[in-house]
Amino acid sequence: MKSIDMVVQNGTVLTMDKHNTVLKNGYVSIQSGHIADIGVGTPPFDLEQVSEQVIDAEGGLILPGLINAHTHAAMSLFRGLADDLPLMNWLEQFIFPVEQQMDADFVFTGTQLACAEMILSGTTTFCDMYLFENEVARAAHQAGMRCLVGEVLYDFPSPNYGPIEAGLAYVEQMIQTWQDNPLVSVAVEPHSLYTCSPDLLVKTQELATRYDVPLIIHLAETATETTEVLKQTGMRPVPFLSSLGLLTPRLIADHVVHVDNDEIDLLANTGVRVVHNPESNLKLASGFAPVSRMIDQNIPLGLGTDGCASNNNLDLFGEMDTAAKVEKANTLDPTVMSAETVLRMATIDGAQVLGMQDKIGSLEIGKQADLIIIDTHKPHLTPMYHPYSQLVYSATGQDVRHSIINGRLVMKDRQLKALDIEEVLAKSEEKSKLVKMWIA
Repeated sequence: MKSIDMVVQNGTVLTMDKHNTVLKNGYVSIQSGHIADIGVGTPPFDLEQVSEQVIDAEGGLILPGLINAHTHAAMSLFRGLADDLPLMNWLEQFIFPVEQQMDADFVFTGTQLACAEMILSGTTTFCDMYLFENEVARAAHQAGMRCLVGEVLYDFPSPNYGPIEAGLAYVEQMIQTWQDNPLVSVAVEPHSLYTCSPDLLVKTQELATRYDVPLIIHLAETATETTEVLKQTGMRPVPFLSSLGLLTPRLIADHVVHVDNDEIDLLANTGVRVVHNPESNLKLASGFAPVSRMIDQNIPLGLGTDGCASNNNLDLFGEMDTAAKVEKANTLDPTVMSAETVLRMATIDGAQVLGMQDKIGSLEIGKQADLIIIDTHKPHLTPMYHPYSQLVYSATGQDVRHSIINGRLVMKDRQLKALDIEEVLAKSEEKSKLVKMWIA
């Protein structure tokens, strides 16, 4: 047997496996980036032989790293830029014009800032859609984060690649560049039905199919989108995508707020995966996604923060809390969206949405070692009757003490290991000065 690289012990292990197994006084051992063993009590080997780290959870919680299934990482540099506006005004008057001024270094810096925030708040994997996405991949890889990334594609010229033909080529090159990387995966990502022609949507589907990668799109996010698509095509967004052949198990649909029961059935029957973004939906007044009905139809559901311009933070603990409470209030049913359900959305169900359920999302022998340790020795986490409830309704990202991704310790005692936080903050402040100039 090879030597064990790392051990996390003396904590309650929430495996998030199919049985939701919980191990009190548990340990997780790591070898070559994978989970080698999980058990209770003292690990069955000499801890002095562990080659790298023995981490004492000190009675806290050990669980899979959280999965942010939809965001725009570099938009961390737009945090607070254009608040309290309708979605289309927000996009057309602020976001799109500012994005026309960006360059690769701007996106790299914004992604570094986002990675720092996500690691510090317990996220170990994120799914991104934005511009200059190769820079997003580089920044995430440098930070030690796992990601699924894709260049946003739309009909009008991009400040990155120019005309759409070059955009498709850019995505194909990204797929080829990162295809064997242990942390970075690439998807094909048309922005939405209101920014992409049917011809472009079909081309993106063909590209994703050719390389067997996910296809990701914003779908049915607002009532305005539904009205416009209906006006232009005679169909609502979900049936229109179906008519183009895009409703397949390859598709990851973000938001999915304005859908009726027949459309939910259509999504379920075609194997489409969905990402719920409750705080962004609330802030932009996009509406209330029918999450409970989608769960009842066994649609794979993950949880996302969206970008910092439409949410203001990337803390998935806050997102879990919001997701649970909003659905309870919207359905007038306190039993829906239990803490266990929402935590699974942020872990193993999120992994399923991204097509990574065989690698991450639960703590099981053989899976990639992506896990976090929660410090529970705090007033707001005491007493602890039910760990799931405590994580969803009481914990925040500030309670994450250690983070491990792919068997590598990326944060210890709340200190980032691969990022110089002071340098990242200073660079981000410099980029914000450019933004102020662009909107002046």
